[in-house]
Parts: sequence; structure tokens; C-alpha cells
Amino acid sequence: MQSDRFRHLTTASPFRTHSIMRILVFQHLAIEHPGIFRQFWREDGYHPTTIEIDEGEPIPSFDNFDLLVVMGGPQDVWQEDRFPWLVQEKAAIRRWVVEIGKPYLGICLGHQLLASALGGKVGKMPVPEVGLAPVTLTRDGMSDPALTGFPQTVDSFHWHGAEVSEPPAGATVLASSSLCAVQAMRWGKHAYGFQYHCEIEPSTVDDWGQIPAYRASLIKALGEEGAARLPGEVLPRLPGFRASALQLHRNLMTMIGPGRP
Repeated sequence: MQSDRFRHLTTASPFRTHSIMRILVFQHLAIEHPGIFRQFWREDGYHPTTIEIDEGEPIPSFDNFDLLVVMGGPQDVWQEDRFPWLVQEKAAIRRWVVEIGKPYLGICLGHQLLASALGGKVGKMPVPEVGLAPVTLTRDGMSDPALTGFPQTVDSFHWHGAEVSEPPAGATVLASSSLCAVQAMRWGKHAYGFQYHCEIEPSTVDDWGQIPAYRASLIKALGEEGAARLPGEVLPRLPGFRASALQLHRNLMTMIGPGRP
């Protein structure tokens, strides 16, 4: 568990004096990018800087950025021997969230990295959670500003074999599912992690199905026939997924946009 020095430090967030949100993105696989959020950012005039962590690209100074977005990937947070850059990345996330207190959005692995960096626990699931399944907002989730306008039950897309088994001290669980107790969480004022893939767009299922590790988890979770049906099952849900992602984007920008802490 974390000491008291890890708590409430996000209240020291600096105010921005410019009008354009400067977004820094950490990726762990080129094809696993911010998805539909890229469209929303372009429409708002934001131009993110992407760092491909798995390819050894250096993490830049944080002085020039307002929001850190950390994406998914086939790696696991405990594989530091295999992927030594995980140590540096976790330290960078901890510094961003705890020491500097700037807004954070983590999706899938990015969600798990947030938990691990702050002292929580992440472990392997008995069975991967892949495909369509609802998440249920907790009482805290229903009142959280990032989830304003969402129903209590949210239609969601999943593709993960690990989960946050113990949130870090001071975290608030915002959503859960039948297979995963921590589908969304907040730490401090504006560090958010989402296990489910709110960034999904039309090409996501086909693109990820070409990645051997993802294909293996897909077959393990759904079988060959279920895997073959998944693209068709996802297709009619895409407008709803886009609407949810847009709502999340608008909520986050309302919270951390120009002129706000």
C-alpha cells in the first residue's frame, strides 16, 4: 500500500494559460492507438504527440503537455525483465500523476499501468474477457464528472487477459463487469483508467485480430466460431460506442480544458 505522500497531491495541478490542449500519447504497439479519440482531437484542433514506448522512443519533458494518454498493448505490467522500458514508463506515469498532478487517461494496459505505478496490483485473469459485455457504473461512477450523462449500464467492448486485482490506495472504482471488478477507476482529481476499450472504431476488431497474442486470447475466450462472429456482432454497436466515446471526451475536456486546473 502507498504512504500518505501519494494522496491528494493532484490538487497542486498548474493552470494552463493557453487555449490548445497539448496531448502526449504513450503507445505500446503501433496499431493500438487512441482510435476514435484521434478524430475528436482533430475536430477540436488538438495535435497529439505520440511516443512509441515499445520501440525505444524517449519520453520527452512533461513541461509542454497537459494530458497524458496511455494506450493498451500485448505486454503485461509485471514483464519488466522482458520489457525493461516498463520500469521507466511506470516511473514517468507516477511522476505525471503524483508529483505534477496533471490529467491522465489510461486504456487497457494504460489502466493497469496506472494501478501498478501507484502501488496497486495487476494479475492474470482465469479467462480473458474478449468481446461484448456491459459494464455497470458504481455509485461513485454515477456521480463522477467524467461519466456525466452515462447510463448505469454501459455497452462496452473488451479485449484483455489481465486485470487490476487491487486498486492503489486512494483510488475510486467507477465501473465493474461480471468478470472484472475494476473496469474503471479514478485516482486523485483527474487520473482515469478504463479497462474496456472506449476508443473502439470500425477497423479495431480486424486490426487486432492480426496480432498473434490478441488472436490467441480471442480464440481462448470465444472459440473459433465466436471469434468469426465477433466483427459482425460489433458492427451494429459502433454508433453507440462512438457516442459513448464522444461523451467521455467532452466530459474530460470540460473538466480539464482551457482555463481549468
